[in-house]
Amino acid sequence: MVTHAAMPGRRGGGAHARARHHGRLAWALPLVLGVIYGFYAAFIRRDGGPSTGGQVLLGLVSGVAMAALCFALGRIQHSLPRELRAAAYGALTASAIGFLVSLTDTSVLRSTALGLAVGVGVLCVSYYAFYARET
Repeated sequence: MVTHAAMPGRRGGGAHARARHHGRLAWALPLVLGVIYGFYAAFIRRDGGPSTGGQVLLGLVSGVAMAALCFALGRIQHSLPRELRAAAYGALTASAIGFLVSLTDTSVLRSTALGLAVGVGVLCVSYYAFYARET
């Protein structure tokens, strides 16, 4: 009846020890996404002309921002409920796509609409994936 009291506990901290450890993928994936995003932002802004320092700076800053946001979301995603986690992925994707579209000198409405459309799609797909995995 009281077997739970006699069961030995886990040694080494269990989930807390694993939560503090960053795996290679936790660093590599945001880094690769940030580099690709930064190169693509600089490429869009270049528009076939010569590269300038401003374009390189834009690519560097946007790549670092994307990598930092992806890393932060990866660190806190397990503490969020699946609805909020899916909304966070959708918001990150919507803002990233909206920013890239705004670099092409199109209207604000077009970049907003395209960002929202892609963000809602990511929200729906990620919610389904999280729901299917947790049940």
